[in-house]
Amino acid sequence: MADDRIIGGHVAAPDSIKYMVSLQRSSRQHFCGGSLVHRYWVLTAAHCNIGADQMMIVAGDYKVNIFEGTEQYAKPHKLVVHPSYNSSTNNADIMLIKLRAPMVLNKFVSLAPLPRQGTGVVEGHLCQVSGWGHVRVSGGGQVPLKLRTVTVPIVSAARCNGSDSFNGNITANMICAGYPSGGKDACKGDSGGPLVCRGRVYGMVSWGNGCGDAQFPGVYTKGTQRNNASINE
Repeated sequence: MADDRIIGGHVAAPDSIKYMVSLQRSSRQHFCGGSLVHRYWVLTAAHCNIGADQMMIVAGDYKVNIFEGTEQYAKPHKLVVHPSYNSSTNNADIMLIKLRAPMVLNKFVSLAPLPRQGTGVVEGHLCQVSGWGHVRVSGGGQVPLKLRTVTVPIVSAARCNGSDSFNGNITANMICAGYPSGGKDACKGDSGGPLVCRGRVYGMVSWGNGCGDAQFPGVYTKGTQRNNASINE
């Protein structure tokens, strides 16, 4: 991806996306997003796997690089990558993180609502993507202070797979979203963050070709019931 931020979005209201978590390196540098789907489990993208020992999960965050007193921290106990994940094709780019200790649900931290079995999204449906994706400055990277969000419409698999777009590289495990005119999108650094449609997490930020490109919508991994079957205590 060419540019590292939520494209065309705006700052989210404080405490409005309480299931959003920040995946941070041991140095406390944000690198991916995720969704708290159970007190012990986080849903994110498989390509965010840097190893459990190198990772810290932060819930209750809003200003990602400033301590606000609302944060909760947990180390991963184990990382469960989808068995069909392919880093070359980005197929099944989904991972569950089991935490060593549970997050405490409060007015700053809540669980992400998952889709009901058998439900899906259709073309034109407006969905919300959120993240702390990096902003490039003179070739470097800088994390925005506050959580940002953008609204994008679902794009049909047929159009996304067209010869003038991804040309057959979109699998059944993927969802495309973006405007025909481009300009609004998620980018690297937002990876693993939630795609929320009708108030439920239907997918997570996975990959794309550039950012906000009219020809290439953003690509998200479906967060299906089957993928979430591993969640337990």
